[in-house]
Amino acid sequence: MGGVTACPDPDREPAGPRGVTGPDDYCPPVQTAGRPAGRIDEDRCSVRALARGDSGVATASPAQRWLLIEQPGPWGVDALRQSRFDPDVATALAHRARAEEVRVLLVRRPGDRLADSRRRWAYVDGRPGREGLWWSVRESDAELVDAPWDGTAGEPAGGPTYLVCAHGGHDACCALRGRPLARAMPSDDVWECSHLGGDRFAANVLVLPYGFYYGQVPGDGAELVAAHTAGRVALPWLRGRAGCPPPVQAAQHAARGALGLDGVDDLPSRAVRRLTPAGEAVERWTVTLAGPDGDVLAEVESRPSEAAYRLTCRALHDAHARTWHVRLT
Repeated sequence: MGGVTACPDPDREPAGPRGVTGPDDYCPPVQTAGRPAGRIDEDRCSVRALARGDSGVATASPAQRWLLIEQPGPWGVDALRQSRFDPDVATALAHRARAEEVRVLLVRRPGDRLADSRRRWAYVDGRPGREGLWWSVRESDAELVDAPWDGTAGEPAGGPTYLVCAHGGHDACCALRGRPLARAMPSDDVWECSHLGGDRFAANVLVLPYGFYYGQVPGDGAELVAAHTAGRVALPWLRGRAGCPPPVQAAQHAARGALGLDGVDDLPSRAVRRLTPAGEAVERWTVTLAGPDGDVLAEVESRPSEAAYRLTCRALHDAHARTWHVRLT
């Protein structure tokens, strides 16, 4: 089987649809005050990950619906509660989001685009066949608690929206790599956003409404933007599509590479069959994908990495990643 190494680290606020869970080795952030972003050096988690050759494949979040809230200014570790957003509203909003399986992300315009800031918010649906993103403007934060999260409010976005994780209060690498990328990306619809997960894969990008996660995006991200403008994925940096179980993400990535299929809708999952009990050190599945000339079958295996290492800049202890291995049959 071909192998990739990954430490899935999606933010679990909230989990995805029932029955779709995040990977086992999720590493929760240490809840301490954010240190200054500093500079990129050999001790940063993203530098160590690149040196090891870590792969972000199969690390996209389980969430498929999002609430984007424009909130300029600093963000603490818990962005919603540690920002200039109304603290009396934050708890109620987080409760509703968890109940409705909607993930909340704070967003702000990058660099000199900050002057464009207003009190915007958006509902995003990334479920296959329902994809859409709708922007609205709020008079007060409290409006969001009762606002419709179903696409009936707001104006639809005209193309892909790019969110670049720049949440330095959560992990320094996100700011040090994410903020320059957000300023440089050649698109009018680019935003800095709060924690996406997978800090060591910075710079991380989420392309909406489809929910494609990317990591270790180089340069100004022009190749990624060009791909999505043409309705394609940028495979070299693709972590996976949100909402798909990790073994499906791994199988899709391998099949895309082998078959040369890079359309955003290519290779949807038809079936996933677990072959081993959940929680075992080595887990196996068979995954069936719908290909253009018939089903594509994949044998997928996940196991712990041989070595343990610190997975984020804040990590206090070493931990094992998951490695993903795929054989197309």
